[in-house]
Amino acid sequence: MNIIIIEDEKPAARLLQRKVEKLGYNLNKMLHTVEEAISWLANNPHPDLIFLDIQLSDGLSFEIFESIEIHSAVIFTTAYDEYALKAFKLNSIDYLLKPIDDNELLTAIEKFKTRTQVTISGFDFEAVKRMIQKPIAREYKSRFSVKIGNQIKVIPIESVECFYSENKGIYLHTFDNRDYLLDTTLEVLETELDAEAFYRVSRKYIVSIKAIQEIQLYSNSRLKVILATFKTDEVIVSRERVNDFKNWIDN
Repeated sequence: MNIIIIEDEKPAARLLQRKVEKLGYNLNKMLHTVEEAISWLANNPHPDLIFLDIQLSDGLSFEIFESIEIHSAVIFTTAYDEYALKAFKLNSIDYLLKPIDDNELLTAIEKFKTRTQVTISGFDFEAVKRMIQKPIAREYKSRFSVKIGNQIKVIPIESVECFYSENKGIYLHTFDNRDYLLDTTLEVLETELDAEAFYRVSRKYIVSIKAIQEIQLYSNSRLKVILATFKTDEVIVSRERVNDFKNWIDN
C-alpha cells in the first residue's frame, strides 16, 4: 500500500508516521504545505491512501483538489468541531480526530482496505467547504493541572521550560525551577503543544524556545542545549533531528 501524509505540523506528522509504521505499513512521502503537495502530486503517481490535515500553513487543503484531480482515498486528520466531522462522515470520508488514537487509526485503515479504491472526485468537497466559513485556529494546550498532595495546581504554558521523561514518568519543569509529574506521554504532548514554541529534541525532552540559553556543538554531529534553569548534560539534539531543529530555531 502506498501512503503519504500531508500535515504542516512536523511533530504531528512524525507521530502519525510512527503510528502507521507500527501497524506494518510504509510511508512513501511526507508533505507539509498546499504548494508542496500540489507540486509532488502533479509529478508523481498518486498513492493509494492520503492522510490529510485540513488547515495547512499556506491555506486549506481543499486547494489541492481544486488544482489537481486526485485518485486516492483520503483519511482526514483534523481538530475540527463535530459539525465539520459530521460533514466528512456524510460524504463517506474517513477522519481521525487529533490527538489520534491508535485503535481508531487501525480501524480507519482496515475500513479503507475493505473498500475498492475511491477517487477523490466522488466526494463533495464544496459541501464540506461550506460547513467551514473561515479557517478555525488551532487550539493548543494553554495550561496543565497537577496534583500536589491534596491540592490541584494550575500551571500556564508560559511557565513551562521543558518536558522530560524520567523513571517511566513524564515531568513538567517550570522557569521557577520546579518539577511536576504529569499523567501523559511525550508523544501526546507533541500533538498538544504549539510546534513554533516547543520542540522535541530527543526521545526524552521537549523544550521551549524561550528556555534556550545556549546551543553548543556536541559529539557525533549532535547539539547540546543549555536551558534557563533545568540543569543537566542530557538535553542533546539527536543527529537525525539537527537540521529540523535548526529550521525550528530560525522559524
